[in-house]
Amino acid sequence: MEQNRKSTAIITGASSGVGLQAAKALVDKGNWHVIMACRDLIKAEKAAQSVGMPANSYTLMQIDLGSLESVRQFVNNFRATGKTVEALVCNAAIYMPLIKEPLFSPEGFELTVTTNHLGHFLMCNLMLADLQKSPAADKRLVILGTVTHNPDELGGKIPPRPDLGNFEGFAAGFQNPITMIDGKQFEPVKAYKDSKVCNVLTMRELHNRFHESTGITFSSLYPGCVATTALFRNHYPLFQKIFPLFQKYITGGFVTEELSGERVAMVVADPEYKQSGIYWSWGNRQKKDRASFVQKVSPQARDDEKGKRMWDLSYQLVGLGKASEKSKSLI
Repeated sequence: MEQNRKSTAIITGASSGVGLQAAKALVDKGNWHVIMACRDLIKAEKAAQSVGMPANSYTLMQIDLGSLESVRQFVNNFRATGKTVEALVCNAAIYMPLIKEPLFSPEGFELTVTTNHLGHFLMCNLMLADLQKSPAADKRLVILGTVTHNPDELGGKIPPRPDLGNFEGFAAGFQNPITMIDGKQFEPVKAYKDSKVCNVLTMRELHNRFHESTGITFSSLYPGCVATTALFRNHYPLFQKIFPLFQKYITGGFVTEELSGERVAMVVADPEYKQSGIYWSWGNRQKKDRASFVQKVSPQARDDEKGKRMWDLSYQLVGLGKASEKSKSLI
């Protein structure tokens, strides 16, 4: 099958871990071409080759989710190719638990929240029109989740717990010295967890605002605890060694990057995952034949009022203007 007859999926953070394996799994289905949206294209090329992806099955495009200008440039570059897109997978994330002082995006926003939430939020909003333009009947936007967003789950009970407050930090402009969504003192682990709550809120708001009018399927998933992923590259070396063993032999929650990637590809492409507004899970277990189920998200992540406030404030922060009725329909 020729590339231009295949469906196209854009996957952020596809140079390693779950993103790379999701790209491979989609390509292996035979009817997908993947755009690997990554910061480091040399790394991405080597990664694609290392997992045996045919050279004509993927395209490399540069993006840094920690820079809103880079996100805009990516969208412009993609549109210049003339390709259609049938799936957008928001996978890229950073986690920096050991830093003592916050890092910032070029726009002056705290970097974890920018990369994990604001960058993807802008990308989703800009690319909704591109998804809608595709003549394909089945178009999807998938945002990766994590169990740590949910204090009702074991993985989410470990402090610090996520808490968006009333988005005081966002409402105040989220510029240095404001570094947390709730406006409180900087805490790097909480910044990560807060950003992942925003990811789920974003998926739910996209569904509420756009599914009925566009037919696009919006969903999230937790593919399992991928304890070997590069997400933990900024943690203590000892943690990087012990955590996979703990998940594999103590909790039984260890899931390989390959299996997680296959699960992402299923949610992107398989007919049984066409339901919109859903958060899919496999119960944090390794078994390949384990059935997925609809997971209840955290109280914060299913709070529609929080979702609306997150949307309105994020819309302004990323430079889309004041959120209004215009943000509830595609122009």
